[in-house]
Amino acid sequence: MTDVVHVAVGVIYRQQQIFLTRRAADVHQGGKWEFPGGKVEAQESVQQALTRELREEVAIEVQACQPLIVIEHDYGDKQVCLEVFMVDDFQHEPCAQEGQQQAWVHVNQLNDLDFPAANKAIIDALHDVLALNGMN
Repeated sequence: MTDVVHVAVGVIYRQQQIFLTRRAADVHQGGKWEFPGGKVEAQESVQQALTRELREEVAIEVQACQPLIVIEHDYGDKQVCLEVFMVDDFQHEPCAQEGQQQAWVHVNQLNDLDFPAANKAIIDALHDVLALNGMN
């Protein structure tokens, strides 16, 4: 039985655009686009992890976020639990800090990109929330 990797994920949203980064080729699910975030460390809440990871990975300060979806996914070689938050209130311009490719992508173009399988549910939930709020 493999351990489940607990991950805090931020969907950084501004004016129908989502900020994405591309995973390095040499990591799990390498070369695919992703919503920034990272592992929740011991002694830290998911929101604390999200704030820390987005500061480290894309140099923003989260001012507010709202839960979007929780996803449990088994890749076969790794199990993940993704706690995903909408981040639409932040300071600074997002900028990938680890040399990875980055892009602002219109929400309607997300399904055209190559994401890890677990992220399909994030995209679906995002479209649902934005449609409910008349923002899509």
